[in-house]
Amino acid sequence: MTRFSRLLAQLSRLFFINRVLIRHNLDEFVYAIPLFRPLIFIYHLSPWNWNKSKPRAPRGERIRKALEDLGPVFVKFGQVLSTRRDLLPEDLADELARLQDNVPPFRGEQARKIIEKSLGKPVNQLFKTFDETPLASASIAQVHTATLPDGEDVIVKVMRPGIEKTIRHDIDLMYLIARMVHRFTDIGKRLRPVEVVEEYEKTIIDELDLAREAANASQLRRNSAGDNGRFDDIYVPEVYWDYCVKDVLVMERIHGVPIGEVERLKSLGVNMKVLGERGVEIFFTQVFTYNFFHADMHPGNIFVDINKPDNPRYLAVDFGIVGTLTPEDQRYLAENLHAFFNRDYKRVAEAHIESGWVPAETKVNEFEAAIRTVCEPIFQLPIKEISYGKLLLRLFQTARRFNMEVQPQLVLLQKTLLNIEGLGRELYPDLDLWATAKPFLQRWMDEQVGFRHLYKGAKANLPKFLEQLPDMPILVNDLIRQMHDRQFNLQMESQQIEQLRREIKTANRKTILSISGATLIITAALANTSLLTAFSNIPLVSWVIGGAGLALIVIALKK
Repeated sequence: MTRFSRLLAQLSRLFFINRVLIRHNLDEFVYAIPLFRPLIFIYHLSPWNWNKSKPRAPRGERIRKALEDLGPVFVKFGQVLSTRRDLLPEDLADELARLQDNVPPFRGEQARKIIEKSLGKPVNQLFKTFDETPLASASIAQVHTATLPDGEDVIVKVMRPGIEKTIRHDIDLMYLIARMVHRFTDIGKRLRPVEVVEEYEKTIIDELDLAREAANASQLRRNSAGDNGRFDDIYVPEVYWDYCVKDVLVMERIHGVPIGEVERLKSLGVNMKVLGERGVEIFFTQVFTYNFFHADMHPGNIFVDINKPDNPRYLAVDFGIVGTLTPEDQRYLAENLHAFFNRDYKRVAEAHIESGWVPAETKVNEFEAAIRTVCEPIFQLPIKEISYGKLLLRLFQTARRFNMEVQPQLVLLQKTLLNIEGLGRELYPDLDLWATAKPFLQRWMDEQVGFRHLYKGAKANLPKFLEQLPDMPILVNDLIRQMHDRQFNLQMESQQIEQLRREIKTANRKTILSISGATLIITAALANTSLLTAFSNIPLVSWVIGGAGLALIVIALKK
């Protein structure tokens, strides 16, 4: 595509976006941009804006519906944007979180062709049965049911045709809009729209690779099995790697009740207290035990296995977005949460500074006071009315006043915590997040700084120590020799430095004597000029001065 045709495509897309904005009464936001304010008369002259008496839906609802009309790429962008509650008003963030990937499916015949092209075989050779009617359809891919030759029921996830090209074009357009917002609006610098689009681009490009999602699922399945090899809390379907490529993913098919169907779960006799607490346990286990967590745990991706209603377990799908933390972030997050739940606001402030999340010159007492102001009123509420996810969000927003940079890895974690807590409270309103999470945090901190950490480190390093034990005498001898050689070299270097110091001192004396001698000789020469002799009739003085200068130069040369 040439640059001109690309520009035409962007202009055409902008025209379509403008039509959608007008349809949902959002064009007023366009004319609020300083660049377009001179054109505000167009807004007032437009017939669709003449009737102002008609009630309008809240702005969040209008924006959500506009994004749904703009298509799957903008729906996905809105979903990602809803996680940036540090940048958005709460009403808008809540509304964007309701965005669903309810997009029309593409034809099953197209899915069949994509599978055959990607896997290199006809569908009837790959699968015993294949249903061309989609089981589910989303913005990036859709899912079909199938049966493997050995009779295993599976789902086949197929990338939507042409979606990558569409995404690339829309991302280019988003960058154009983001740069305009950054340059021509008052809130552009605070919202950092270009960085938001960059973050979205990374997320959605990763989701375009179904082989990457398969790897994420495989890792989560291995972690979920735990040390006992059983899936007690959460079950992750098995990945069939022989059928997985960039555009196709084949996984074990699971059967369960969607977690959003709360009344149905209750009617089936599911223990809602266990289910609510187990969701929190899963989150903290994934974050602090394995440091690899499912970061897209909204109700559409979670099901419940009801074979044992008194001991229900979760069933997870859709592993395109996962999160990890660096060891430093993991440690400081645990310390923050632990101090936070214990209302130790000073330690919360110190942990933020030590982690580098806020500048080192931040005054601890001022930061502590700001945190206390936010948190203390909330802790006066009954346990069941406290949302720790939102409290953590307000904590990050407070830190922004002290120049805290946005931490993308914490944004994902914050989003997941909000999802988990929201699910838990919906399932069991009296859920006490702190009582459920405390044992995990306490155990993790013991493993990091207590006896367990010492034992774990010794156990991990023991094989390496035993391997090097036979060479230890030679290594010790080499170390002693190196220390002796280093000490000798230091002595030699010290003597050389002293000698160099003496030479520099001598050279400085020579330089001073030479300059002084030269100055006296020049003075003697000037004394013989007519100008000086006009004031002094003693030529002998000039000879004395010149002789002294010459003597100084001779002394300098002899030193």
